[in-house]
Amino acid sequence: MTFDYHAYIADFLTGDDEVLVDRWFAEDCAMESGSGIFEGRDGMRRFLAWAHDGVRECPRIVDYLQSGNHLFAEIDMDFHATKERADFPFRHLFPGDSITVKFLAHYILNDAGQVWRLKTMTWPEGRGVTRLPPLGGHPSQIAAYHAYAAAFSAGDPERYGRFYTDDVVLELSSVGRIEGAQGIADFYTAMFRSVVETLTIHSLDATDERLVVDCTSRFTAITDAPDFVVGALKQGDYIDVRVTVTYTLREGRVCHIKVQRGGEPVFTRA
Repeated sequence: MTFDYHAYIADFLTGDDEVLVDRWFAEDCAMESGSGIFEGRDGMRRFLAWAHDGVRECPRIVDYLQSGNHLFAEIDMDFHATKERADFPFRHLFPGDSITVKFLAHYILNDAGQVWRLKTMTWPEGRGVTRLPPLGGHPSQIAAYHAYAAAFSAGDPERYGRFYTDDVVLELSSVGRIEGAQGIADFYTAMFRSVVETLTIHSLDATDERLVVDCTSRFTAITDAPDFVVGALKQGDYIDVRVTVTYTLREGRVCHIKVQRGGEPVFTRA
């Protein structure tokens, strides 16, 4: 019997639940957890669609042991929220939240090396877990960046500010240099009173030293903004700007942000 647990975890970390279920779970599988019992591949798909709605789940193996068709694993599970989930099992999550929960899992495999039965138990959030720095090259840290981007787009400085060093510097061609986490929060809090910025991520290149993000910033006027730095807007107007954003990291937090335009702004009038 062959079951490559590291390959299973690698597929889990892609976030492609359809591939995960089809490749690794038996047709007659069943999972039992604190959230209930889910039977068959369709049951697994329904559960994962609910659990992963706006939340990336990123397992990190602490240890595991396989004997015959039984595999026992200790996993530190990171959850990164890109939308509000009041119904999330461990606590109410908001965009930008990241939590870690220790899982103990028992997998029973069939003769084809697929998961036939899965039981999971959890400890309270944060108890006995290992932690990664917030940002970096690990798939969980990349998922955390998307949570950061969601918090930024939601205009939540309390949450997106957690990803910054206190002395972070932001360089914007249209504004200049903004210093400090509080300075960035003050700048965007004031801007969001009239114009909100939402980020659409096209690609992300991540290492433990820097993130390079190709994205579109959409600036939408929620009230008339005749003095907006990119261009005058009336309520309901929006501007799309393609940008490359380079985040320099220090111990997993952003210490420098440089934004470069990748094209001319595109205006859409209400």
